[in-house]
Amino acid sequence: MVSKVDPANLWVIIPVGGEAKRMKPLTAETSKAVIRILNRPLVEYAMAELGLQGVKNFIFGIMGYYNYRGLFAYFEDGIGFSARYGISPRVHVKYQPHIDDVGSADSIRINMEYYDINSHVMVVQGDNPFEMELSNLLTFHEEKNAVMTIVLTYVDDVERYGVADISSDNRIKGFVEKPKKEEAPSRLANTGMYVLSPKVRELFNHPQVQRMIHANKRLDFGMDFIPFLVQEGYPVYGYLLEGVWYDVGTPKSYLDTMIRILKSGSNLSYVGEPLMFRRTSSASKKFFYYGEPPFIIPNVGNAWIQGQSSESLGRKDQIIRKVREGKIKLEGSVLIGRHCQIGEGTIIRDSCVDNFCIIGGNAIIERSAILDRVLIGDGTTIQDSIIGRHVNVKSSKLQPTWILGVSVIGDDVVIGEGCVLTETKVYPHKVIPNGQRIGNQIIE
Repeated sequence: MVSKVDPANLWVIIPVGGEAKRMKPLTAETSKAVIRILNRPLVEYAMAELGLQGVKNFIFGIMGYYNYRGLFAYFEDGIGFSARYGISPRVHVKYQPHIDDVGSADSIRINMEYYDINSHVMVVQGDNPFEMELSNLLTFHEEKNAVMTIVLTYVDDVERYGVADISSDNRIKGFVEKPKKEEAPSRLANTGMYVLSPKVRELFNHPQVQRMIHANKRLDFGMDFIPFLVQEGYPVYGYLLEGVWYDVGTPKSYLDTMIRILKSGSNLSYVGEPLMFRRTSSASKKFFYYGEPPFIIPNVGNAWIQGQSSESLGRKDQIIRKVREGKIKLEGSVLIGRHCQIGEGTIIRDSCVDNFCIIGGNAIIERSAILDRVLIGDGTTIQDSIIGRHVNVKSSKLQPTWILGVSVIGDDVVIGEGCVLTETKVYPHKVIPNGQRIGNQIIE
């Protein structure tokens, strides 16, 4: 059976309403959906995966000023996104009206009503990069005649997710939100991706659902709406994801995801193929990328440098020359953005450096993310950490600075020479004086 649902007519709604507390200070003033990972906004992975498979209509189910500001400033109505990925006819991006929802399912309810949607809806999360053949999911949904299909994947840590109990034909007969390990009915976790049939719009107005909204001031998918559908006997099915799925919920999982995707580049099918995800279809087995393929440095492991303009090509050539002369080392899997400068004696290992960064000499960057427009002084050591945008890390040969142990530095922070930060979170715009030794603290 081939799906009758044309992706061009499918509405994809991305609920973006939370504060993302576990990702602070990166999300103190920025929507988690636009936090940069591997040199592009997190939510763009999901949008590109679906947009390149024919989806034309996206809605951000936003709540809160920072969520709206970050998403609208970057995506606007979708013209720029479409141009970056060569999607024509273009993608249209819309936004939730200025009505606060009381949960992820309520956001879908509001947007289906406001945009008068009477067709299939897909829900995806803004913080979970994934790989999926959309046509397979839609075909499964139609074959099962499901009101709702939940995309599931196997996990080890069931206590962090909604867990499904499914029958032999994949019908969901039970659903438990964040169960204790010994009480989990399976290891099949809810990815937060759903296909909803048009009937769901009618079910949002069911008296029992309306009572949940008004009495509990909440309508969440995992805690409320899915259990309601299952208990009332509506056909809810679980689709086992065939591709990869990453949960970027904490700074540690952010770094783990970044490194896993970088390492996946080690299986490049031919020289010149950019990194990111492999598609499961044999006809489209490729990595997709942001704008243009990064340059792969021959004979230097898995190192990529982005940039196509004449100015950025000059910076790229300087880095390549220094690598070939042994003046800098790029080890493991490394992605370098546009217009970056790297001083001699520096080692970058299993890390990502975003656009317009200047890194001094004799620095060491390992298993870390350096976001865009960061200044890193001579002799700095950064390990297992995330450095936010426009940060100035001052350091010198006599007073080197160390940032270690899953530290997270918020945007526009200045860190003085000779500081040692371990397992420390620094909120945006703070100034850390020279010589500070800070461990396991939050600087607000």
